[in-house]
Amino acid sequence: MNLEYFITHAAIFAVGGTITFAVAYYFVKNDVQRYFQVKSFEARHAERAHLLPLRLQAHERLIVFIERLNPPNLFLRLYQQGISAAVLQSLILTEIRSEYQHNVTQQLYINSESWNVIRKLKDDTIAMVNNATAGLPADASGAELSKKVLQHMAEIADNPYDLTLDLIKRDIHQLF
Repeated sequence: MNLEYFITHAAIFAVGGTITFAVAYYFVKNDVQRYFQVKSFEARHAERAHLLPLRLQAHERLIVFIERLNPPNLFLRLYQQGISAAVLQSLILTEIRSEYQHNVTQQLYINSESWNVIRKLKDDTIAMVNNATAGLPADASGAELSKKVLQHMAEIADNPYDLTLDLIKRDIHQLF
């Protein structure tokens, strides 16, 4: 009889405990879900708040890169009186590659379309300088190289450097 009594009470406590747990779960479930949703939202918001300055800084650095890549600015910075076209070409290519390597990590913070445009602009600038140098005599001066590249730039209807800057500015405005 003692065993029957024990099993009966154990079953009653088990059913009562299960019912209590089910009722408590029903009442608390929505609060727990809401708590985790709020925490998840706060974490995403904090992450965005932390990333925004980094993304703005990346856009700023890429604007500087584009400006430094623009041939008139390149020649202004690198041209020296009496320099040969071959030496100037070498200086320009070294400068472009160095600037690009310095800014390559910024692709993490901008959209891939913009990064691809910037990379293509860099490659096109290198190709433009190389093509201009190839069309000059071996003893050409840096001034002749500068003149040839700047003439080529004047013939382009839409300045690709300005178009790329506009693209970066549009990306910045999408952040807000």
